[in-house]
Amino acid sequence: MADVDVLIIGGGINGCGIARDAVGRGYSVMLAEKDDLASGTSSWSTKLIHGGLRYLEHYEFRLVREALQEREVLWRMAPHIIWPLRFVLPHAKGLRPAWLLRTGLFLYDHLGGRKLLPPTRTLNLATDRTGAPLKGGFRRGFEYSDCWVEDSRLVALNARDAADRGATVLTRTRVTGLARTGDGWRATLQSPEGIRTVTARLVVNAAGPWVDDVLRTAAGRNDTRNVRLVQGSHIVVRKVFDHDRAYIFQNADGRIIFAIPYETDFTLIGTTDRDYTGDPGKVAITEEETAYLLAAASEYFVKEIRREDIVWTYSGVRPLYDDGASKAQEATRDYVLKLDGGESEAKLVNIFGGKITTYRRLAESVLEKIEGILGAKGKPWTGSVPLPGGDFPVEGFEGLVAALQASHPGVTPAVVRRLARAYGTKARDILGTARTDADLGRPFGAGLSEAEVRYLVDREFATSADDILWRRSKLGLRFDRSGLEALESYLSGRATGHAAHAAQ
Repeated sequence: MADVDVLIIGGGINGCGIARDAVGRGYSVMLAEKDDLASGTSSWSTKLIHGGLRYLEHYEFRLVREALQEREVLWRMAPHIIWPLRFVLPHAKGLRPAWLLRTGLFLYDHLGGRKLLPPTRTLNLATDRTGAPLKGGFRRGFEYSDCWVEDSRLVALNARDAADRGATVLTRTRVTGLARTGDGWRATLQSPEGIRTVTARLVVNAAGPWVDDVLRTAAGRNDTRNVRLVQGSHIVVRKVFDHDRAYIFQNADGRIIFAIPYETDFTLIGTTDRDYTGDPGKVAITEEETAYLLAAASEYFVKEIRREDIVWTYSGVRPLYDDGASKAQEATRDYVLKLDGGESEAKLVNIFGGKITTYRRLAESVLEKIEGILGAKGKPWTGSVPLPGGDFPVEGFEGLVAALQASHPGVTPAVVRRLARAYGTKARDILGTARTDADLGRPFGAGLSEAEVRYLVDREFATSADDILWRRSKLGLRFDRSGLEALESYLSGRATGHAAHAAQ
């Protein structure tokens, strides 16, 4: 008898979403991630739950419709880490005509069954406050709705929920071998604790940019070429504008970029689209991409965006299915599932492409394949059950903040609000009986306390400072060297203590 029904390779949004769905239907599940959760593509997105307005130009109506339908589903599931965002699209002379933009936005409003998100409206940028940061030539614009998401937190919450329902979630665990054993699989797993072997009835390859690598190295498929790697880079600059709306800018080359309020004091600008052939784990923004984003943003803003304004950059590799498109920005963002294995052989489900917005629907599609192979168990369920911390009204965030502040009156309001935004109702597990900041234990800087670090290690699979500062949060933007060294020392001492306890 196999150790588990389903072994999932990859701890990004697709792998963790599949693990949550599968274990909730009654399958036994193990997930193995070679690094930290969301350490690849899933933490380097533009942080949007969106339909993909520009995909309408490529006639990807099914993908756009599915993504638009998912916006409010995901918002209801996780109203702490997902919230509405209004986007301003200025009309630029000589680019897409105003009638085309309005037609596209009409479709965008009506394709996806929007209920809570407000509709598109036309703006006079000469009088609307969103026009003030823009150059004088932009007189007319449109404002439409999408949503923001804390992308890497979405991954962690799916993993946490999967584990709470019985899944085994292993980080820093690489699958180094896959071998069919009749109607099942034997997998070799390597982690800092050593090498182990597990058996599974079915394997799901959700390794993102490394999906072909898994097939080549672990499964021995040397001729595998399914993925087109496309690099997307972003820059984070000091705050450019002082309101809560975002911008979507057209560029003369047909591409678009976003400028989005980010972590209170910053503006996020991105993304680029270029083919990538290197190691996905070593991707970094290029000089060409930096210059492109600076120039594209400066075409619109009165204030020139300069290199010295950049406080952080990040790059990720999108593992798009190679559909033969001539340009990186034209390659499909839709997902493709491929089943490997003959009639009497153990099956391997390979996942190519996908968007963070449609991860839950992708998981349901994978579960259809799992049901066809292993037999059906429970019904689809994930769209109506909140993620950890999301069990409060979809428009009730301010009420949650007020309730938390009232029960912890001496804790700094900015800390309470940030904990509510990151953890929702689970912020109570961190705040505990604290009446003041001092009750939260040792401070590491930027509002990060010992109580929060303990929670992230014990409940959200964090083991390193990077896990905490750049994936479970973005506090790395505000941390100094001494704070980082203190956090690393604390984590090292905690790990040593755990190891000593386990050896007794």
